[in-house]
Amino acid sequence: MPKKEIVKAPLIAANSNLSPATRFGNLVFVAGQTGRHPRTGELGQGIREQTRNTLERIKVVLEAAGTSLDNVLTATVYLTRREDLAAYNEEYAKFFPTDKPARTTVTVASLNAPELVIEITVTACIPG
Repeated sequence: MPKKEIVKAPLIAANSNLSPATRFGNLVFVAGQTGRHPRTGELGQGIREQTRNTLERIKVVLEAAGTSLDNVLTATVYLTRREDLAAYNEEYAKFFPTDKPARTTVTVASLNAPELVIEITVTACIPG
């Protein structure tokens, strides 16, 4: 029987109140990631840079768990501005050009800091 394992990932500006991800069997559940660069912690300017930073953070977490963006099954995305949807979709498509994961995108009033405009959480598998 599998048990829950905490995934540790080398992220700058990580939230110390949560684990970057948990693994259960061949599934990886990535905590919500936001628009800070994974290596510098610098906040991206605007939706395009924050989307790229967020997905780069997710990529780092998935690699630490032994998988990749190619194995993302679902994504849940929170945007603070509906008008950012088109630009977000363009950046998202660069990371998932084909075989896109199932996705839900919602607009929310705010995230945990006013300068954040996007948060993404994903579930991925580890092929075996």
